[in-house]
Amino acid sequence: MHVEHLLQDESLGLRLLWAEDAQPAREISGVTVTDLEDPARFVRRDEVVLSGLVWWSAEDGPERAERFVSALRGAGAAALLAGEETHGSVPDDLVEACVRHGLPVAAVPAHIMFRAITDTVYLGRWGELSRRHTLPENVRGRLSRMAAQGAGPEAIVTTAFAHLERAVAYVLTPSGRSVAATAGAPAIPVGKAAGLLAEAVPVDADGVSPYERWHLYLPDPDDAPPRMVHELASVLGRCQEARVRARAEERQTADELGALLAVPGADGAAVAAALRACGLPDDGPYRVLVAETGAQRAGLAEGALAEVVAHALPDGTAVAGAVGRLPDGAAFAVVSGAEADALHEVWPLVAAAEPAVPLYGGTGAPVDSARELNGALTEARYALASARGTAPADGSALTDASTLTGLDALLTGVPAEVRTAYSRTVLGELRSKAVLLETLETFLACDGSWARTAEALHLHVNSVHYRIGRIEHFTGRDLSRLYDRLDLWAALLCRTGSA
Repeated sequence: MHVEHLLQDESLGLRLLWAEDAQPAREISGVTVTDLEDPARFVRRDEVVLSGLVWWSAEDGPERAERFVSALRGAGAAALLAGEETHGSVPDDLVEACVRHGLPVAAVPAHIMFRAITDTVYLGRWGELSRRHTLPENVRGRLSRMAAQGAGPEAIVTTAFAHLERAVAYVLTPSGRSVAATAGAPAIPVGKAAGLLAEAVPVDADGVSPYERWHLYLPDPDDAPPRMVHELASVLGRCQEARVRARAEERQTADELGALLAVPGADGAAVAAALRACGLPDDGPYRVLVAETGAQRAGLAEGALAEVVAHALPDGTAVAGAVGRLPDGAAFAVVSGAEADALHEVWPLVAAAEPAVPLYGGTGAPVDSARELNGALTEARYALASARGTAPADGSALTDASTLTGLDALLTGVPAEVRTAYSRTVLGELRSKAVLLETLETFLACDGSWARTAEALHLHVNSVHYRIGRIEHFTGRDLSRLYDRLDLWAALLCRTGSA
């Protein structure tokens, strides 16, 4: 199959935006669907690349477009098929970058599902294979019935590969969680599994967050013909869509729990009943998580939390969890039996599924009873504000409220505007006097020792006394009093951004 075959398929409605004369005749080796800003390691030579352009933003569009197209060109992609649904059209920045790098680009209408394009590519490429290269008819029929009856991915994969000896296959999420595998397949560490998606077939399913989307991976591609693998991926897509529909009711129950936790002094018995309705045990310890993303996309943070919680629910453990939304729309989860260290380990793996979208999270300290969950939610919200304030630019972070053990850490949860106003009010005129500010910082760092302050600043002790007097004059504080020292130290932390 060639690029021009896709462009000529009227059912797809692709609109060529730019290509040199001979480029549409290039043969296609496959197709990759991605919304990574730098997808080079997931793209194989001569593949067409489908992207919904979620990674692009108007603020820094040219730079992002340059990185994306440069990565595709370096990987040897045959063409870019850019979806119009996210932004209404293909941004000019992206088209211009494609022209610079000589990469054909076409627009995908908003109403066209990516699955239609991937199916066209693979059916065109392998459509002439004999029936022995597809799923056997009896297996195909059985899988269809299983998917309609709500069978899980483990049963579907086992059934699909039962007629192939020694075949090994996995269903993986972008963060490396193994959803299903053939019998006897060795476990793959999550960190390693997350790096295997470039060799996996994405499972296209509507309504699934990018953090939870399944991928079908075969360590040895020769274990099964490509057409069979893509047929199975289609069945798994229906399976995951059924799971999404079934989970809607679970989410509604979790939302009811969130509504109770958001009300201070909520009835403990009502909260306990809501916990049981979510499948959580009567006794703790419980841990509350909240999350938000840097993108205004419905369900994005909720999907990320669901994946984090799923990592904390390995088979054979007593861990249980519920994920939903609070009344203000924030994503939250209540988990029983999960360790904080495990949550922190998996957080960056989940965030990496959408590297262009910052993922911020906060966890409250573990509590033992239902009546303490409201306070745990308050702690988690504060920790979330701290994560948002301390995460690197365009980065992700998860903060545990129990780690906020110092004044500087505690202040990170205070809104930046409040910190600025506090510093301005407490320091007053001192903010414009650099020498006195340096003296104050050194004096407080030296625990109020005149001699050590003088030595650190290479001054006479009398000069330190004079400067401290001026500081007390401008601030109205008495540096011999502990409370006043704490006020000034907090103001300095807020001023310097250490908080």
